[in-house]
Amino acid sequence: MIPTDGRPGTRSDLAWAISVGGIGVVLFTALLAFTWYFATTLLLIFAGMLLGVGLNALTNALGRRVHLPHALRLAIVCVALALMLAGVAYLGGATIADQASLLSKTIKSQITNVKSFLDSHGIDTSVFDLGNAGADASTDAGPTPSPSPASHGNLPGAGALASSGGAIVSQTFKLLLGTIGAVGNVFIVLFLGLAFAAQPAVYHDGLLFLVPARHRVRATLVIDHIGETLERWLIAQMIVMLAVGMVTWIGLAIIGIPGSFILGIQAGLLAFIPTVGAIIAGVVVVLASLASGWIATLSAFVLFLGVHAMESYVLTPLLQRQALDIPPATLFAFQILLGVVFGIWGLALALPLVAIAKVMIDHFKTYEPPPLAEAA
Repeated sequence: MIPTDGRPGTRSDLAWAISVGGIGVVLFTALLAFTWYFATTLLLIFAGMLLGVGLNALTNALGRRVHLPHALRLAIVCVALALMLAGVAYLGGATIADQASLLSKTIKSQITNVKSFLDSHGIDTSVFDLGNAGADASTDAGPTPSPSPASHGNLPGAGALASSGGAIVSQTFKLLLGTIGAVGNVFIVLFLGLAFAAQPAVYHDGLLFLVPARHRVRATLVIDHIGETLERWLIAQMIVMLAVGMVTWIGLAIIGIPGSFILGIQAGLLAFIPTVGAIIAGVVVVLASLASGWIATLSAFVLFLGVHAMESYVLTPLLQRQALDIPPATLFAFQILLGVVFGIWGLALALPLVAIAKVMIDHFKTYEPPPLAEAA
């Protein structure tokens, strides 16, 4: 006979609550550990999803102009992007290669000059690790000294030859594996982007299928809002990157800075990373312009400030006022945090990750659950 005071039921409920809580803590800890150890892979998959969202946004924009099937519109968008990239590579491939080589040598030599200037004024530059750049610059600046006549008569021994051969093979394998890894990452991002853009409804419905039935309406609202936010942000970001790259290229060409085309490309690409990307692009532009004199350097610096002001106070508020509303200090703090923890992937993808978190927080703050009678 069950007592009427309800104590056995209370003890059972308490034990069940403790068990569920313990399991939840273990699962959450396991999820954090999985995310930490496989962060690079997860961010790579997220980059593929972003590419799919961008392709799907362009496909939907084309669908508002022409009424064609989704697959055909996606094919048109992909072919147009491929032709544009091929045209840039064909028309400016040699220019990009020449300017990239010249820019690399110029920046190395200017880093050496800056290091010498700081050292002469009593500033310790060893913390910046500029020694390799100075060594490389000095190597590029002058010819390699010829060996002395006495050295021709002394042939290296078998041990020295084996050591040199092993070092060459090791460096070759490192370079080969690095190239394969980079190409593999690009292939993974492209494949995932095309797969997500080809059948967005399949992945949308599959994600909702994993959500419990009583929460699917709420999850649908969150997922759709996240998708719309990322689509608007990506389209606006493409316009900003194109504008920054064009203005930087034309402005540096007018000033007369060597390598203006490649500098414009890197400024446009770095515009994808807010704040930090602009700072890196500005440092590169100033270093590249030092070889052209102080007037050219000052002009390039003023151009950088103007481009940064155009991006921060004109283009971004105008194009993204309905997409994102994140305070700059908050975004910068998350960029630094994710960059330190996850490296370049965390730094590059900080803004979309913060945007997703903001959408979810805003939804849970404003969401009003239906009455119990309607829910039942």
